Amino acid sequence: MITLSINGESHAIDVDPSTPLLWVIRDYVGLTGTKFGCGVAQCGACTVHLNGKPIRSCVVPAVAAAGKQIITIEGVNGGKQGLHPVQQAWIDEQVPQCGYCQSGQVMAAAALLDKIPSPTDHDIDLAMSGIVCRCGTYPRIRKGIKRAAAVINALEPLETSNE
Repeated sequence: MITLSINGESHAIDVDPSTPLLWVIRDYVGLTGTKFGCGVAQCGACTVHLNGKPIRSCVVPAVAAAGKQIITIEGVNGGKQGLHPVQQAWIDEQVPQCGYCQSGQVMAAAALLDKIPSPTDHDIDLAMSGIVCRCGTYPRIRKGIKRAAAVINALEPLETSNE
């Protein structure tokens, strides 16, 4: 029995500890937004956050995620009403074409913006490298990330000085 925290909910799952986290998320928990693409951590369609960092869930054994916080595309907005700013930017910029890679793209973009709220093109290229979009929507992905960054930065409260 492995206990996993997925999107803030605890799940006790009777599964072989070596089962990839992707299959636990999809087949045992029933959250199918995280996609299977390649099974060897090369395409990024299976990207989820593990303790705030983007990981390829197709190669992480479920037991390695025990005791850690797992966030999937279904929980990327932290339980808040509505869409995460990256999800809204994806809609506004019409980023997806076929859409298969998009949950991985959104998860990688959200992790980037958590780490670097105002990323440069170089930051975006580094963070998004390895998340394969077979439709080639990379220019729209970059525009979507920049739009989401602008929204996130506009929502952050102004810092006040104690001087």
